[in-house]
Amino acid sequence: MEERRYPIPTVGALVRSPRGRLLLVRTEKWRGLWGVPGGKVEWGERLEDALRREFLEEVGLQLHNIRFALFQEAINPPDFYRPAHFLLFNYFAESKSEEVVANEEIVEWAWVEVASARSYQLNMYTAPLLEKYLEVNGG
Repeated sequence: MEERRYPIPTVGALVRSPRGRLLLVRTEKWRGLWGVPGGKVEWGERLEDALRREFLEEVGLQLHNIRFALFQEAINPPDFYRPAHFLLFNYFAESKSEEVVANEEIVEWAWVEVASARSYQLNMYTAPLLEKYLEVNGG
C-alpha cells in the first residue's frame, strides 16, 4: 500500500530588533538564499508556540508582539533542497535583543536596515513577506 503524504505546516517570522533592523538568515536547505528563521509545527502545538520554539532553537531569540502577516503555499519549491509541500504561516514579530545564538542550520545571519533588505538574495517566499512588511509599515 502506498504511503500517504500530507502538506507540512510551518511557521516563520520577519523580526524587528529594538534598533529597527530586520533579521535575515541563510541556510543550506534553501540553497544558500536569505530567508527568515522558522520550521515545522509539531503535533498538538499552536502556531505561535511553534514560532517561539523555532526561534529559540534556531537563533536563541525570544519573540514578542507577534502578528500574523500572510499565508503561502509551497509545492515543490525550486529554492528548497528537496521536493516538499509546505503550508507557510508567516508572522511579523519583535525581539528585545540582537544577540543571535545560531544553531547548526544557520549558515549566516544579518540584522539589516529595512531600506536595504531588498538587496539581499531572498528565497521566493521571503520576498513577498518583506513586501507585505514594507506595505504595512510604510516602507
